[in-house]
Amino acid sequence: MRTFKKLSFIFLALFAFQANAQTDKATTTKIVEEKNYTFVATKAIPLNNVDINNILSRMPGNTGGGIINLSGSTYDVRITPDSVIAYLPYYGRAYNATLNGDDSGFKFATKNFTYTSKKRKKGGWEVVINTKDTKENPRLSLSISENGYGSLVITSNNKQSITYNGYIAENGKKN
Repeated sequence: MRTFKKLSFIFLALFAFQANAQTDKATTTKIVEEKNYTFVATKAIPLNNVDINNILSRMPGNTGGGIINLSGSTYDVRITPDSVIAYLPYYGRAYNATLNGDDSGFKFATKNFTYTSKKRKKGGWEVVINTKDTKENPRLSLSISENGYGSLVITSNNKQSITYNGYIAENGKKN
């Protein structure tokens, strides 16, 4: 019985640690206002879940649900006052095929972009980044909670929209 109690306590402690916020409110406010943070993607949610599920259902270890787990990977969007660097996978329908297989996903670096952020009434921020000199001119719409969790929607000229869930971190620090 004591072993069960100890295991239960350890499990609850680990669960509570996982449920903890990524950043505190002051840090989140500071890095968003300074435009100096990294969005780390942990899940990808393609727009056409049915087609993606049909493909993934044939693969070993499939969990279904149309959500692709990216944990353990280094997919992110790094935002600084003078640049945006994105390295994200893409799952969905592309309207124009690429000749180079390494060209899939959203992989770009730009210094020519617009950045607008609005604080929401109920807390958090809405950030919109429009790139001007990249191949597909993607538009990045990022919703950030006060605790540092975020949801990124990328809209492109040549691909269906895709959503990424994750968190933001100070540049140079990834949790």
